Amino acid sequence: MSDLLWQKPGIAVDAQIQAFLAGDDVILDREFFLHDIAASAAHAEGLQHVGILTSDELAGLKRELNLLADDFRSGGFVLDGRFEDGHSAIESRLTERLGEAGKKIHTGRSRNDQILVATRLWLKEKLERVAALSRTVAKVALDRAEAEQSLPIPGYTHLQRAVVSSAGMWWAGWAEAFIDNSIRATDTLKLVDCNPLGTAAGYGVNLPLDREHTTAALGFARMQVSPIYAQLSRGKFELAALEALGSATLDLRRIAWDLSLFTSAEFGFIALPAQYTTGSSIMPNKRNPDVIELMRATHASVAAARTEIEQLLSLPSGYHRDLQASKGAIFHGFGRGLAALELLPALLANLEWRQDRLRAAIDSGMYATDVAVEAALAGIPFRDAYRAAAAAADSAGQGRTPEGSLAARTSPGAAADLRLDLLRTRWEGLG
Repeated sequence: MSDLLWQKPGIAVDAQIQAFLAGDDVILDREFFLHDIAASAAHAEGLQHVGILTSDELAGLKRELNLLADDFRSGGFVLDGRFEDGHSAIESRLTERLGEAGKKIHTGRSRNDQILVATRLWLKEKLERVAALSRTVAKVALDRAEAEQSLPIPGYTHLQRAVVSSAGMWWAGWAEAFIDNSIRATDTLKLVDCNPLGTAAGYGVNLPLDREHTTAALGFARMQVSPIYAQLSRGKFELAALEALGSATLDLRRIAWDLSLFTSAEFGFIALPAQYTTGSSIMPNKRNPDVIELMRATHASVAAARTEIEQLLSLPSGYHRDLQASKGAIFHGFGRGLAALELLPALLANLEWRQDRLRAAIDSGMYATDVAVEAALAGIPFRDAYRAAAAAADSAGQGRTPEGSLAARTSPGAAADLRLDLLRTRWEGLG
């Protein structure tokens, strides 16, 4: 490992203790390294504005930072155990290439400042992706709701057959859910879209740093003004981002549950494309819906990441090394959550309803609610109509069809009045 900036003369660094302190920093910082390089370039520009760097020194630093980014992308530079973390690797490389000018890059910064801005940029990128994927899922669901709005399917409550439903209603539910998920991700992005660069370890520095410039250069919507709040927001913003992701993965989990049930032999309502299933390693007669089962498991990782960060935040104000652990939480939470969401649009676009199985599952009792409501419309008190319909549930379907039941479901949002135009207008407003 290269020399540590904070190492004191005459005091040896204990390797076991240092390994504990570093944790997985070098591995995790690979995820944030390019963002750290971008922030370092913006910081260098700010240092030149206040006279710490000359124009030539700035030009050299920016050139070497660009080369480092290229080398990292190509594999020519590997962030590994030679370095304490990504930030020390940047400074080491710049010092190796530029000498004294390279040593100046850390002026007015702390390692906390560096990872804070790098992860903030990373969170923005990930939230943009959550919003975009949610928009895509909502569009698939809207299009299928429109195309299949009259296709009857069984409707369930308490996992029991309840009423006649429609594919249009099923799809419309997911469309509205993912419109909201996109809005939530975008709103959370607006919350975290503020620049902490230049707040150092939470108390600022005795330099007139050009924070307005770095805010604009890095594409932040605003500057995070208070250095103390910059520290208070670390963890808080990560938690908000995971909650936005969790809104989408919660819905993903429930979709996956429906698909798990509907693709089973007992239901047989849906056929998945072959690529979403795998063969059993011991039972040659079956295919397993492994993709949707792992989708179903994904929210657990997001929830675990959120819990880990929430438990970190039982701290007084100021910077604390405990917050280092928040990097791993967001890496794993978003890594697994986004990977699952990436697969969802194509899965939903390509699943097929098995209409014969759907129709066969609609039994007479599923019309009993229709019978009760019709009696109430004729003037019979609903309690009496309900009891009579329950008593005759076995014959409630006589003379009725699923299509007729759906056509009579006229409450706003129900099968005969899906209001897909309202949902499409909301979707179009997502941008």
